[in-house]
Amino acid sequence: MSLSRRFPVWISLNAVLLLSSSASAWAQLAEDSPEAKGNSPDYPQTVTGPVYSVDPAWPEKPKDFEWAAMPGIAVDDKDQIWTFTRSTPPIQVYTAEGKLVRAWGSKTIRTAHHLKIDHEGNVWVADIGLHIVRKFNPWGEVLLTIGTPGEPGNDRTHLDKPTDMAISPGGDVFVADGYGNNRVVHFNAAGQFVKAWGSLGNGPDQFSLPHAVAMDSTGRLYVADRNNTRIQVYSQAGKLLDSWGDVIIPWGFWMTADDQLWVCGCSPMPWLEHPDYPGAPLSCPPKDQILLRFDTGGRVRQLWTLPKGEDGKEQPGDVNWLHAMALDSRGNIYVGDIIGKRAQKLVRHDPPAK
Repeated sequence: MSLSRRFPVWISLNAVLLLSSSASAWAQLAEDSPEAKGNSPDYPQTVTGPVYSVDPAWPEKPKDFEWAAMPGIAVDDKDQIWTFTRSTPPIQVYTAEGKLVRAWGSKTIRTAHHLKIDHEGNVWVADIGLHIVRKFNPWGEVLLTIGTPGEPGNDRTHLDKPTDMAISPGGDVFVADGYGNNRVVHFNAAGQFVKAWGSLGNGPDQFSLPHAVAMDSTGRLYVADRNNTRIQVYSQAGKLLDSWGDVIIPWGFWMTADDQLWVCGCSPMPWLEHPDYPGAPLSCPPKDQILLRFDTGGRVRQLWTLPKGEDGKEQPGDVNWLHAMALDSRGNIYVGDIIGKRAQKLVRHDPPAK
């Protein structure tokens, strides 16, 4: 698929985020610029799409709660935000206003990765430390375990550092068995093995770190083939339907109810070995931080860039190793990052009605 198809000329590039110091710098530039005062017809002062501002007070995290790397985040049908952190307690649930609802998982989760909420409100986690995918009820009771806890492997009953899962309305589970096995594995609603496909490589049915997976309303599967810098689209039988390459290095997905696929990650870059992260996957560290919204045909509908923070000096609105994102019913965006070690809320502001 050509880049001209991926980036049509009418795309809305709403790339300005009104975030902390960058917002004040933009305001100063606008004040000092003659074009900004309306002296040039080449610079219309209108906003045609939404912009976002960070809410630095969100959430009201209890003082005795800690955050570490924040690889998972999701929003349920009550607009409650589920944060998944590599600290204690690993699952913390907040309202859109930032109030703590509940927290749990210290005894049942070892190392957080992605998190999903299914159609019945159950909570699914990919645990790369225990090599399992687990299904919980909203209060933390274990309902189902896929894989053999503590035992990596590559067969019907073992996973190896699984990264994410997509759950169908009927309860079938598609696991991105990512770091160790480079495959997608289909299990039925009872957790029984159905099928697997994929191996390490860059061929049409191969993966190099399937890092996230999502499902649209028709049942199609979208796989973040991270090290191959592409998104692969499959049927549930494992047939390749489409491939979107060289647009984003995908780290995390969020599928909306109207089949808009949001992707967070960074723009394509060469694989550079960093002395602080030997053997790390592609884009560690990332050169930038972006959010893209695709339609199901692979066309980019919106693009945002977020400020990439400096290690240990991240300001509100900065992200550093952006890993996960989710949207609530009002279009607010929630993001989680690894080095920044936090979840943040980006509040949507629509342009004034004409």
